[in-house]
Amino acid sequence: MPLARTPDPPYWAVIFTSLRTPVDDAGYVQTAGDMEALAGQQPGYLGIESGARDADGLGITVSYWASEEAILAWRRHADHLAAQRAGRDTWYRAYELRVARVERAYGFVKGA
Repeated sequence: MPLARTPDPPYWAVIFTSLRTPVDDAGYVQTAGDMEALAGQQPGYLGIESGARDADGLGITVSYWASEEAILAWRRHADHLAAQRAGRDTWYRAYELRVARVERAYGFVKGA
């Protein structure tokens, strides 16, 4: 997965850190993909970086948004609410969600 292409700051980051349960059915993978695609259709969505999960089930996903209002609208989306319930009921032992305003960002691309 490539790095998210975000605009110049300020913008917002939602950092979702989770511990998975041993349940590793196709429903999780399908739902995660569906939510990523659906988030991409929401006003104010800027991108996502995901894919890190260690052997103990700890994973981190960061999504980027243009505003707090866009984050709140996504949080309240009916399909996202259903996925959140499934996560709490089946796929996660624990999670933390952190919302942060990005004030500064810089990076590096080899050969660029």
